[in-house]
Amino acid sequence: MSAAPAERLTNAERRFARMRPKDAATLILIDRSGPTFKVLMGRRHNGHAFLPGKFVFPGGRVEVDDRRVPVTGTLDAYDEARLMRRVVRASRLKARAFAVAAIREAFEETGLMIGRKVDAPPTLPEGWLSFAQAYVQPDIGELHFVARAITPPGRPRRFDTRFFAADALAIAHRIESVVGPDAELVELTWVPMVQAQELGLVAITKLVLVDLAARIAAGFGHELPVPYYRAVNGRHVRELL
Repeated sequence: MSAAPAERLTNAERRFARMRPKDAATLILIDRSGPTFKVLMGRRHNGHAFLPGKFVFPGGRVEVDDRRVPVTGTLDAYDEARLMRRVVRASRLKARAFAVAAIREAFEETGLMIGRKVDAPPTLPEGWLSFAQAYVQPDIGELHFVARAITPPGRPRRFDTRFFAADALAIAHRIESVVGPDAELVELTWVPMVQAQELGLVAITKLVLVDLAARIAAGFGHELPVPYYRAVNGRHVRELL
């Protein structure tokens, strides 16, 4: 476990010190087809109150209905076990919901469907009708759990985010016109991992990219430990799950 001093809270931040983080999930898509690996980054609209103009991985809050979405594939056993560590009322169903949320949020923000083509429209909830119309069944078996981070206390919005990664080959279908001037993400771009750090990124995104590069270099196996970032007694801590 490593730690570094955290920033002192301002008066405004102290008002949010007791805010509990919301469960969230993020998906990092990786293109490993060429000699230089690339990651998919999206630039947020400048009008957003949260991270305006920043380059991010698509993601968002976990919803209650994410537990009930029919999917194909299963989480890797290592990933499932780590998703249930340090979690209140942990369960396999809750771990599954994190992965489903990552796929859903990625689609809502990019139009990209992570799943498998099937011979008939799958039976899916209302929010997943685009998948059914494209004959795509969401596939959580394509995901790797690669990092977890909790927004430090004192921020007006706090998230307990699980970062997943998947190969670009897992993209089964794409809906156009999801990204644009009036959307949550105004731009999508495949960026070489070595250059991604040069974009406008928040600190945790930079850290996760470094971890991801090391994970890929080590073979990208599910058995590799997962970094967990959080604040403990006013200090930034990096542990391994």
